[in-house]
Amino acid sequence: MSYYDGFPSYTPQSVRKERNERKIKIMLKEEPDLKPVIIEGRNIAKTWWGKAWNNNLEIYADYSNRLARGRSYIRTGAIFDLKIETGVVNALVQGSRPNPYEVTVEIAPLDHELLEKIGELCQDNIKDLEELLHGKFPKELMQIFTLEEEGLFPRNEDIKFACTCPDWAYMCKHVVAVLYGIGNRFDQDPTLFFKLRNIDFSYLISKTIEQKLGSMLENANKPSKRILEDKDISELFGL
Repeated sequence: MSYYDGFPSYTPQSVRKERNERKIKIMLKEEPDLKPVIIEGRNIAKTWWGKAWNNNLEIYADYSNRLARGRSYIRTGAIFDLKIETGVVNALVQGSRPNPYEVTVEIAPLDHELLEKIGELCQDNIKDLEELLHGKFPKELMQIFTLEEEGLFPRNEDIKFACTCPDWAYMCKHVVAVLYGIGNRFDQDPTLFFKLRNIDFSYLISKTIEQKLGSMLENANKPSKRILEDKDISELFGL
């Protein structure tokens, strides 16, 4: 690689992609449990879950100058490994040095009080939650789950990250690539979102049913406007 004024010369994206593909094939022979992020087509994410995660990422103004570089990295197949566990993501991202950098992203668990509040908002959407379990995303839940500061998606302060690269920036391009890679993973398995945010989805459904049942019992002893009282019956039949 040639250098000019201390900076590496530009390498076309197609060349970097081919180079990364060759290297990951070699690495997979030695470490078959690696889970690289493979982008097919132009879009990094295609489903609602992946797109919503990436849209949430892009509202962070502080990160805007790094987003384009991160997208470039993920499109060239630079993420050699990405694994999502409860509250944490561990990844390997190939940079300009021979060995890939280690990236860790920590996501704070969803506040329990906020989860209960979301459960209350879902009270009239039990069937929608059931559809969600079967891989469908009802439009009625979109606004509830993506409410700014009160939805399921993490806020700026909920995300912490680290990278072994020498970049001095608060958020390097390798971290950005991993954050986009998380959205791509949600395309394949939306339940990973709930795992990452440490959300027991069965709790959300049971809480919603509990609230709905409580509301029904509360109204059970109240006279319904649909029931005719004695005087109404008399007037109806002219008695």
